[in-house]
Amino acid sequence: MYKIRTYNAISSKGLSRFAADKYEVSSECANPEGFILRSQKLHTEEVPASLVAVARAGAGTNNIPTEDYTDQGIVVFNTPGANANAVKELIVAGLLLGSRDIYGGMNYVQELGHMDDSAEMGKLLEKEKKRFAGSEITGKTLGVVGLGAIGSIIANLALDLGMDVIGYDPAISVEAAWQLSSRVQRMDSLEALLGQADFITLHVPAIPATKHLINKDSLALMKSNAKILNFAREEIVNTEDMVSALDNGVIAGYISDFPAPALLGRKDVLLMPHIGASTEEAEENCAVMAADQLMDFLENGNIRNSVNYPPTKMARNGGTRITFTNKNVPKVLGSVLAVLADAEINVVDMVNKSRGEIAYNIIDVEGSLADVVEQKIAQVEGVKRVRVL
Repeated sequence: MYKIRTYNAISSKGLSRFAADKYEVSSECANPEGFILRSQKLHTEEVPASLVAVARAGAGTNNIPTEDYTDQGIVVFNTPGANANAVKELIVAGLLLGSRDIYGGMNYVQELGHMDDSAEMGKLLEKEKKRFAGSEITGKTLGVVGLGAIGSIIANLALDLGMDVIGYDPAISVEAAWQLSSRVQRMDSLEALLGQADFITLHVPAIPATKHLINKDSLALMKSNAKILNFAREEIVNTEDMVSALDNGVIAGYISDFPAPALLGRKDVLLMPHIGASTEEAEENCAVMAADQLMDFLENGNIRNSVNYPPTKMARNGGTRITFTNKNVPKVLGSVLAVLADAEINVVDMVNKSRGEIAYNIIDVEGSLADVVEQKIAQVEGVKRVRVL
């Protein structure tokens, strides 16, 4: 029986994917092969020797010590696109709130509680409504930074809303490119995008290369009436530089799902309490995807949507399945195959994939595999972890 340790409140729709006769699932599970979590920080958590995979029910994995797990042969999964619709809808709300002073107007109406004459209130509102006038987003230019699962659907939706859309992503995937409308103009650089857009929406992961991507220098390139939407990660924007840019009229506004003390109380800033993926549907979708990926790996060794290991999949071909992780250096695979050959074990099918300094292998062999053979594979120089399924 496989053991799964849960962290946070994982949707029951996702947890129900684990069959009771094959999986033990609980927050107190001892010696787990898998973790499934949302925002739980694992950097200080003890790593059980039994752990082979971690599934994050969400896109970001900065709460997981991925590099350390990679060295230990632990596969880290995320769920890109599972919460895309929820984030998409909130970004559309952010665009509309940022283009017209809807929030200010609503607050003003609530301040009129002292009035008991509807006609008098109507006259006052007719007089004062110009204070909350804004502009339409139709005809404006939206710059999308990062054209992945969420960025691409935002770009396409903005076109449907009548906006001109420009995008920048130096590492766009083939899958994302297929989803992207041909009417989205690809920009050669971030700098070029920033200089042309009326609204900029950020959709890049929080990695060293994107930390403070929006800073004093990048803000200086933007139009003075431009506004930035950040529903990706807090670290992408340098808060101190953003406050300075707003104070000095370098840009007109900031709309974010990541509040910070320095941003509070400003009319040119709209803040939300990190609710981008906080819908019932998004949490269910993320949990289901995370559970399915975790099960496929534990039972079949297949890898899909891992942030640290290459996508690897092979149909079962009978017999016994061996998976192993190794340093991506010459001779490791050959040495493993030699162990099987010396044991007179016939290989039925195999796949080998690499990602940076790591390689991952799935091998199907005829018959069963003696423990001594598994031990010999584990002893091959460069092999990090072996599993027999």
